[in-house]
Formats: sequence, structure tokens, C-alpha cells
Amino acid sequence: MATSLQATWTAMEWSCDEVARWIESIGFPQYKACFTDNFINGRKLIYVNCTYLPRLGITDFKDMQVITASVRELLGITETRWSRSIADPLRDNMALFLEQKSRTGKQAEALTYQQSSDGTRRQEKEPDVNHNSKGGQ
Repeated sequence: MATSLQATWTAMEWSCDEVARWIESIGFPQYKACFTDNFINGRKLIYVNCTYLPRLGITDFKDMQVITASVRELLGITETRWSRSIADPLRDNMALFLEQKSRTGKQAEALTYQQSSDGTRRQEKEPDVNHNSKGGQ
């Protein structure tokens, strides 16, 4: 896990040019400008998915699938299983951690994978007492 996390963190520190070189290395040199023109650096890779890629100018569905799968592989994120209820899809701990680390600031910089994982487990066990359901108060 430590090696995987280290490789993921290295990718999170990539500049826009390093991300563009990576896109080229996975077989999509035609999309380098899409990534550099939109300032996609390593911290923003967590948000690169089939919903976001068309905003970057990438609309070929097969290419979108490959790029999204490659981002997940690079960042060590397991794919969401869609066989369960879509009302509350299971989130991968690594994806949640990387979303928190994609932000800037002291708190995000200091956050460790273990802290993020522990916080996720606590949230799953403790119901949100501030959440009002329909027909409630």
C-alpha cells in the first residue's frame, strides 16, 4: 500500500506539462492541448472523468472511457460498482482521500491517508443527525 500511495502522491504533484506528457504516453497526443489549455495538473486529475472530459474538449466516448480508466489506475482508485443502489454509491477510500488532497491549504497538506480513511469509517458508522428527511420538521 505504501508504494501505491507514494506513486499516487507523485502523480498528484505533477505540473500541467507532466500531465500532458502522461496523456501522450497513454496514446492520446491529440489531447495534450486540452489538458494544458485547461490547466489540468496532478491535483486536478481526480476530477477527470466521463462527465468532465467533454468540458475539456474530449468527446469521443471510447477515448473518454480509456482516459478515465487510466486516471483511476494511475491514482489507485477502484471503479464504482453500479450493481448496488445508485441512491448511495459506495465510494473508494482512495478517491475520497485524493479529493481532499486536491484542495490547497494547511489542512489538506497535512491530511494523511490514514486520517482520511479513519474519518470515512466514522462517517459511515455515525448517522448525520442534522439531516432532515422529507416530512420531518
